[in-house]
Amino acid sequence: MKTILNKSIMFIIAVVLTINFTSCNATKNANNKQKGAVIGAAGGAVVGGILGNNIGSGGKGTEGAIIGGVLGGVAGVLLGNKMDKQAQKIEQEIPGATVERIDDAILITFDENSGVYFETGEKYLNTASKQNLDKLVNVLREYPDTDVFVEGHTDDVGSAASNFTLSKFRAQSVTSYLHYDKGIDVNRISTNWFGETQPVFDNTTAYGRAKNRRVNITIKPNQKMILDSQNN
Repeated sequence: MKTILNKSIMFIIAVVLTINFTSCNATKNANNKQKGAVIGAAGGAVVGGILGNNIGSGGKGTEGAIIGGVLGGVAGVLLGNKMDKQAQKIEQEIPGATVERIDDAILITFDENSGVYFETGEKYLNTASKQNLDKLVNVLREYPDTDVFVEGHTDDVGSAASNFTLSKFRAQSVTSYLHYDKGIDVNRISTNWFGETQPVFDNTTAYGRAKNRRVNITIKPNQKMILDSQNN
């Protein structure tokens, strides 16, 4: 029993060392919580992309429903390694985006320099936005065993009702493009919207309002990837 246990420990250490040497900048730059999640029990978090000047970063949305440990031990490390590789691919395909790994999820931050944004007051994606989302689509196709969570958010300018509707249209615009235009399986995508109720910055400043006008995209492993990690 002691020999088996020692071999198991050595295997885990070897996998962890492999991850440390091969992970993308997102993992290297992660905070202690993120590093612990990659190495340990790969849980999840709502994270996602800033889609430009009028949609910002880091929503809280469905965080309570999605955060939580999925796998522990060797299976958790293997699952984290798979997501690290996908995050690294996104970094390569979309150099203008900032990519981070949190638990078993991938956080992609698109700013206005990466050309993915909505014009002020608009609910439809423009051509530049579609071109950059196309790069993300390529990665989603290469890694089909993931789910995608799209969330719409706004600042607090205007009525709460109109902001709620705008956040809905923007989230649905992204989802529609991924599914109807690019063929991503609709069963992989979940869509939600929160209007002005989930600010991540101070709405009293122009900078804060710009950050709160956002759509978040979360990429997480689906059940197949989880089971594959358990069985390997």
